[in-house]
Amino acid sequence: MSAAQGRVLHTGQAIVDLVMEVDALPSRGGDVYADRFSLTAGGGFNVMAAAARDRAEVVYLGAIGGGPFGQIVRDALTREGIAAPAAPVADTDTGFSVAIVDQGAERTFVSALGAEGQVGPEHLGIVTVRNEDIVYVTGYSLGHEVNRAALLGWLPQLPARSRVVFDASPLITKIPDSAWTMICARASIWTLNAREAQLALIRLGNQTAADDDVSKLAEALAELVPATVLVRDGARGTYLAQAGAASRHVPAHPARAVDTNGAGDAHTGVLMAELARGADLPLAIQRANVAAAIAVTRRGPATGPTREEIDRELQRAEQRS
Repeated sequence: MSAAQGRVLHTGQAIVDLVMEVDALPSRGGDVYADRFSLTAGGGFNVMAAAARDRAEVVYLGAIGGGPFGQIVRDALTREGIAAPAAPVADTDTGFSVAIVDQGAERTFVSALGAEGQVGPEHLGIVTVRNEDIVYVTGYSLGHEVNRAALLGWLPQLPARSRVVFDASPLITKIPDSAWTMICARASIWTLNAREAQLALIRLGNQTAADDDVSKLAEALAELVPATVLVRDGARGTYLAQAGAASRHVPAHPARAVDTNGAGDAHTGVLMAELARGADLPLAIQRANVAAAIAVTRRGPATGPTREEIDRELQRAEQRS
């Protein structure tokens, strides 16, 4: 373990999620009552909450609106002990996403962009980045024009030894070339699911990316980017790949899933918390796999477990072996 513990610096978007559960979507122009609904902080908040519950020091470098939705986000960050040092964006509220979930668990989304899409140099530069810090960048940020411009100016100035974790997101195909080139050059660790890995390979010119062997996807991507590649494969675990070597499989922790929403966020949050603490990468992945396994046994997006819960699961696994 490293003597100095770093922070998790999150440059993404914390928004508000309005989730409504219905039997079925109404026809066009129709109306339907929701069986259940919730209004909570979401988006990038879910990753930060997972890292904070694993006892990382987390700092949100994004923008928060000055209205009622911004207050929901600020309150949620405060409850989790996450710092948000920038002042609220005046005259603009935080954006939100309406998620309608039908009986077949299919999710339909409509989102509205707010203050979180106005991240500038004053937000990113509000703290001094240290060598031991873990900087989180999501593909969603690189899809926002204002946020992308700020990141393009800020990331090249980071200390050379600070690690950038790139969470590709489903928007990987919509990242403009300038941002794509920058993140390929600067990211230290890529974390993706199997579908995102296929899309990244195609973007990088590998037309054999339809390979269903996830270990091969990870190896192929690691040969094309100067970074360590992690490909998450759900209940099958995570593949760790570096250029010139065979991928390493870190098995998933067994779980009976009831809701897979938020599993990737829990995985990435705990991964970064462990790296900031000084853990080596295989151990960080193992603990992240356990966090994701616990998360899928709970309903909702921000379902990352505490550090104590992860420890207990690892102890039970050791006793069973």
